[in-house]
Amino acid sequence: MIPQSFIQDLLARVDIVDVVGKYVQLKKGGANYMGLCPFHNEKSPSFTVSPTKQFYHCFGCGAHGSSIGFLMEYSGLSYVDAIRDLAQNNGMIVPEEDRLLPAQRAEVTAKSLALSEVMTKAGEYYKQQLRTAPQAIAYLKKRGLTGEIAARFGLGFSPDAWDGLRSVFADYNIPALVEAGLVIDKSEEEGGGRKRYDRFRDRVMFPIRNTKGQIIGFGGRIMEQGEPKYLNSPETPLFQKGLELYGLFEARQAIREAGYVLVTEGYMDVVALAQMGFPQAVATLGTACTPTHVQKLLRQTDHVIFSFDGDSAGRRAARRALDACLPHANDDKVIKFLFLPKEHDPDSYIREFGADAFEQEVRDAMPLSQFFMREMIGDNDLSTAEGRARTQFDAKPLLQAMQSSGMRLQLVRNLAQVTQTSPSEIEAMFELSQPVARIKLAPPKSKRNAPVGLERQIMRILVAHPSLAMMLDENVLADAAVLAPDGADMLRSLVFTAQSMGENAQFAALSEQLRSGGSDFDVLIAEIAEQAETDIDIVRLELAGALRQMRHQVLRAEAESLAARGLRTPEDMARYREIVQLQDQLKKQAAAEAALR
Repeated sequence: MIPQSFIQDLLARVDIVDVVGKYVQLKKGGANYMGLCPFHNEKSPSFTVSPTKQFYHCFGCGAHGSSIGFLMEYSGLSYVDAIRDLAQNNGMIVPEEDRLLPAQRAEVTAKSLALSEVMTKAGEYYKQQLRTAPQAIAYLKKRGLTGEIAARFGLGFSPDAWDGLRSVFADYNIPALVEAGLVIDKSEEEGGGRKRYDRFRDRVMFPIRNTKGQIIGFGGRIMEQGEPKYLNSPETPLFQKGLELYGLFEARQAIREAGYVLVTEGYMDVVALAQMGFPQAVATLGTACTPTHVQKLLRQTDHVIFSFDGDSAGRRAARRALDACLPHANDDKVIKFLFLPKEHDPDSYIREFGADAFEQEVRDAMPLSQFFMREMIGDNDLSTAEGRARTQFDAKPLLQAMQSSGMRLQLVRNLAQVTQTSPSEIEAMFELSQPVARIKLAPPKSKRNAPVGLERQIMRILVAHPSLAMMLDENVLADAAVLAPDGADMLRSLVFTAQSMGENAQFAALSEQLRSGGSDFDVLIAEIAEQAETDIDIVRLELAGALRQMRHQVLRAEAESLAARGLRTPEDMARYREIVQLQDQLKKQAAAEAALR
């Protein structure tokens, strides 16, 4: 767990205008900055960034959040990865990760920066070489690619030279070239021959970028006959094939606009699809689809479609993708599998049948549940006990990998139907976690009553200005508990959270902490994101007035209760007079504050 105090310090140090400004062109507009929303299509700016609140909000689509939330939404990073990214860019070390000595940490950081610089320079070199490589330009044109698409993906060319990179790097022997996978070093091997040479030669180059747009590796495609057709960067400190997806950085906006991501098998599929009107495509990097790939995709969209060639290799790849998807399959996710005819890949299919026909293939893709059953049944003879048992045997580890969900229950029921068993028998036999079919579902817990009236006004102020929570003590919370429908549970939780953050607590940091605990405060956070900036001194007076009004209501209710009983005892009479005095004091305080405004 990353300490909340660290997250608060991080958000206090980060300027959200700088964070968002790296990805969105912002212009000053009054107290805020304005720009075109990166999360939906618009022609007039409705996206605002508040330097005071350290929060962004779109009045068009409702997207809002802190610097952490922006990186999660825009770059598809996880919560922890977004924090790591912000921390690294601001010279901070995430406490849970700081297991290295300072000297070791400095060495790791220096090496990472050196490798990134090397990859950036190499990418620029390959792009320049493409401009003067007629054979590579002719190859790309033959594949139907325009200069615009080549520029969008940063395509390049590696000359047919053993040490072409020597012209870029004055010291061709620096270790970073080998560590980045750009150069192969065989100087320690015995025998003659060249000892150090470029890995990529005479190939069209496809830069591979991480979610921040930094080049972390390359893929090179040969233009004529030869092997290997595709050559990837080796695993390096920057690049792990099982974690990255080609084209994801370039496709992020298109994925949001299309509402789905199309996962293909190669770089050329991605680039060709973008050329033909399907810029929402990405590809795995010469390796099977992994659970990490699926996790990254589902951070971008809830709708994933895998496209595979119809040959045996494509079928095997689809099965591995199914295995990777099941741990992340859930009721709010749509995962499908598209199989093209054996003789076609997406590029050739669109060229022969057109973009509309391919679009229809995408719409008709096979749902995960159908593909799952087809794979489990395979060639098994379901008319025999042996065939049904084998089907169950094959399905067991896949269902065990799934979370307890409606989707898993549907698959269990489908499997039970074809194997002549009951869903509860499948769950018991497979020892599935949190079985659904054989237990009575508990009714969902009712959400807490939404705050109303004065309680809501006070909570709205505290979420916007958490430092003012110091004005509320146990007596105030006791008054709120008398008036609030839920006994002021939400208000008490809010005050505790805000006070624990100290006198310098800010809206952005508080909103992140509240969201980590559930969705109870989401509506208030969204409202505050929309509202104009407010002067804290004025708001402090508003809060004092609301607390005073709440106290007055509690006293009035107590006085009415005493009067209803007839003030029969001396104690009741004394308390009644005390309440009248307290009410007078509250009126005088209100008049004094009104004079100050």
